Amino acid sequence: MKKILIVMLVLVMVLGTFTACGGAKEPAAKGFTIGYASSNLNDTGQTFIADAATAYATENNITIDVQDAQEDVVKQQDQVKAMIEKGVNAILVVPVDTSAMGPITDAATAAKIPLVYVNRNPFGDATPPAGVYYIGSKEVVAGELQGDALIKLMGEKGGVAILMGKLDNEAAVKRTEGNKNVLSKYPGITILAEETGNWQRDQGMSLTENWLTAYGTKLNAILANNDEMALGAVQALKAAGRADVLVLGVDAIPDAKAAVADKSLAGTVLQDLAGQGRTGMEIAVKVLNGETPAQVTWIDFVSVTPENVAQFN
Repeated sequence: MKKILIVMLVLVMVLGTFTACGGAKEPAAKGFTIGYASSNLNDTGQTFIADAATAYATENNITIDVQDAQEDVVKQQDQVKAMIEKGVNAILVVPVDTSAMGPITDAATAAKIPLVYVNRNPFGDATPPAGVYYIGSKEVVAGELQGDALIKLMGEKGGVAILMGKLDNEAAVKRTEGNKNVLSKYPGITILAEETGNWQRDQGMSLTENWLTAYGTKLNAILANNDEMALGAVQALKAAGRADVLVLGVDAIPDAKAAVADKSLAGTVLQDLAGQGRTGMEIAVKVLNGETPAQVTWIDFVSVTPENVAQFN
């Protein structure tokens, strides 16, 4: 009888171990290696996307290979080619130049590696090819939200300058288009200047200094395609003692939210950059697990003002 009990006990322990192993599923993503090709990790906004993608990788036992192209499109193409040669399972790309992603798209699709573009859309209104995905926000909406916020603050008359991002980026083109969609409705508003500050704070400051000299009190507002340039404009205005010029940015990075809270920045537009990075990884993993996600995923922009900025801290 004792021997029978011992045998039964051993069987129960073995079955219990087997059941536990079967029940505690390993994350479906474990073992994947995903390449991440950033446009420029010196851009604060881009670091939020990369950090969110990296955090998702850590949480899900994914190996992530992060590369920084530093705004060099050829370098980015070479980095992606190297990822393909290493045999990564999927690739995320924040494009340096949205008009020059053909070689990357072709290389990834030829290798049958899922490719997810994030934040900057190489396809415009077209549908990405099979095996290729896009995660981002409708950039024209950001510009329209800026324009609407400016009209509420400034009224229907005044001189406006636009700080544009890199002109080979869809975001710069579309955000500026959104600005003009709104401002063109008001005959009393004049666009005094529109120049590229290449997404950089120091260039936003330098251009604003030039505009203050060129336009003086005719300059009433500055719409910047991103917060970095907007904060540069704020620096120049403070140095010149011009508290009468309204400045609005896009991205709602921490420095910008602090500036909106103290009202040195009139407003910004929240682009959920962390959400884009995380969603990009989620889409890649879904594809690798045999699912069929939507090829384009939109994440909404939200207007951030001194009245609601505390909600986003």
